[in-house]
Amino acid sequence: MLNRVVLVGRLTRDPELRYTPNGVAVANFTLAVNRPFSNQQGEREADFINCVIWRKQAENVANYLKKGSLAGVDGRIQTRSYDNNEGKRVFITEVMAESVQFLEPRGASSNSNQGQGNDYYGGGPGPSGNDFGRQQNNNQNRSSGGFNEDPFANDGKPIDISDDDLPF
Repeated sequence: MLNRVVLVGRLTRDPELRYTPNGVAVANFTLAVNRPFSNQQGEREADFINCVIWRKQAENVANYLKKGSLAGVDGRIQTRSYDNNEGKRVFITEVMAESVQFLEPRGASSNSNQGQGNDYYGGGPGPSGNDFGRQQNNNQNRSSGGFNEDPFANDGKPIDISDDDLPF
């Protein structure tokens, strides 16, 4: 059996962080994921997918993502149900995220980079714990060595690319 979901989209609202009675962090957020086709009116539609993440990564998501942030989610689909106040059975389908990757620099979705540069704010703890700060330091070290410099910045010539060479 296989139950695997990979999504890339933008948060529709700020993540909601809560704690269980035992003190375990859980964050809920909704991703807007564009469909790969247009409708009959030529407009692109999106799906709004509810996601849940637990523990340290839930805290990272709540601290570093906000409405409009671009994120990648890797997880699985889970369904549950409950009886509402009217006695009707309500079914919920959501993605139980196992990891969330932050896919753009902090503040990029709000056009207020405020000197953040091109640092990548990673998706939280790796296999050996929280390597979030280590990822930031590695990128800062690389950028000081000229790694992120634009190779075309001082050329001054237009770049001739045909439409057939573009992937979109």
